Amino acid sequence: MITRRSRRFLPAAVTAVATTALLAGCTGGSSGQAAPATTTAAATAPGATPAPTPTAKPTGAADPALKAFYGQQLAWGACPKDPQNEADTSALQCASLKVPLDYSAPATGTLDVAVVRNPATKPDQRVGSLLLNPGGPGGTGVGMVAFNPKRFDGPLHDRYDLVGFDPRGVAGTSPLKCLDDQTRDDWLSTDQPGADHGKQLADACQAKFAQVLPFVSTRNTARDMDVLRGALGDQKLSYLGMSYGTYLGSLYAEEFPDRVGRLVLDGATSPSSSLVQHNIEQQAGFERALKAFAADCAGKNPCPLGSDAGRAPQKLADFLDGLKDKPLKTAKGRTLTSSTAWTGVISRLYGGEQAWSGLRNALGWAMVRGKADDLLALADAYNGRDKDGHYEASPDAYAAIHCADGATDAPAGEELQAALTDLAAKAPMVSKHDPLAALFDPDCRVWPFRSTEKPHAIKSAAAAPIVVVGSTGDPATPYAWAEKLTAELGNAVLLTRDGEGHTGYGASKCIRASVDAFLVDGTVPTAGTHCPTD
Repeated sequence: MITRRSRRFLPAAVTAVATTALLAGCTGGSSGQAAPATTTAAATAPGATPAPTPTAKPTGAADPALKAFYGQQLAWGACPKDPQNEADTSALQCASLKVPLDYSAPATGTLDVAVVRNPATKPDQRVGSLLLNPGGPGGTGVGMVAFNPKRFDGPLHDRYDLVGFDPRGVAGTSPLKCLDDQTRDDWLSTDQPGADHGKQLADACQAKFAQVLPFVSTRNTARDMDVLRGALGDQKLSYLGMSYGTYLGSLYAEEFPDRVGRLVLDGATSPSSSLVQHNIEQQAGFERALKAFAADCAGKNPCPLGSDAGRAPQKLADFLDGLKDKPLKTAKGRTLTSSTAWTGVISRLYGGEQAWSGLRNALGWAMVRGKADDLLALADAYNGRDKDGHYEASPDAYAAIHCADGATDAPAGEELQAALTDLAAKAPMVSKHDPLAALFDPDCRVWPFRSTEKPHAIKSAAAAPIVVVGSTGDPATPYAWAEKLTAELGNAVLLTRDGEGHTGYGASKCIRASVDAFLVDGTVPTAGTHCPTD
């Protein structure tokens, strides 16, 4: 279940609500060459029924049934100004890409995928399109481009059109928002989730989105990405995926090895691990990061955790767990529970040392002065809650996509007890609050269908090498996953950032320069290269 500290792989916050607004008045669209814009599909029967994901993969552009999709002309138009976005978006262009709802039966219905483009600043030297994904699942690629248009200024933007798109179920692409805002407030903040906590979300999503849920898998999004590549006119895919986006990129390489151009996977996930094992290893990563933060805080003055670096981590965990019995109030009367407090703390561990001073300050207000506002604001930002109490759709997309990706098998009996024992040994502090929620995040055990996708090692058959970026102190996607993915892909090179925090591209000039050189010029980093954090 998505509990107080759902481990979405988001390297930077981007607002799905605002992204939807950005695209709402878009004058662009597809040219109408693809199938009609319907979203009809066979409804999913209640209970755990098989997902209609085909076992035989579609043949991409060579499939006659998909020819119209690949041949569509994107009608680019101006993107309306979003009042929540202060960046200059005048150069951006918006469009809509039409894709099959079900690739095994393309004629049964379609989805419209939201796309945004920031054209290359040196068009006479243009290499092509660079597709971007920020992570999640549930992160918005449109927001990644629109909310920080200058993020990739330099060689990358000089030579590439920067293209962001919203995956199925996210923001501008059939967004999945299953719970209303008040229910979401209660659902995320409770310290006593009932036995039906996960089922509450599953039932709500089934009631609203039964026709779409079976088709929001990452593999289908990878297929959408190839349709987008074709519609953009690129012979090969150039791609920068971060965090969960590394799984999307890996599946693309598995599905379309002959279309792999220059792929960079930063903050690697582990496709061959089960969700439970994945969560245990990630919890261990946050346990280590919590200790590193607390030890650093103890060396500062003032530090609400005291000056004893050995005791500081447990003092922090005890305070957060203690909010179960003694929650704090904000100035506006909202309640800081243990669940939301843990979310606020975890959210800042993603940012590495540059985010620690803000976390230290928020904890000081809460622990010393009893003021909950700052810590709850951190949780709100991570959970996608705006100042008016409205939530974005990404938390529900996170669950739906994970469950569509094959996370429906779960341990029970002795196997479950062994997993809980392993979790307690590797992450005793961060998992103590709710061990079952830590293991089953999200809770796909009660999801309304069963996916055919299974965890497996992905080996790249592409002729082009893939660059994997790993950070030694990454809590969300531990460095060992980057090593593992590099080995499993085969034709891949590992580029390492030494330091705390999630993903490397935005945290190291050295990493950025190496990635840019690969994407722009095809210069493959030397195996074993290590880069410092800025």
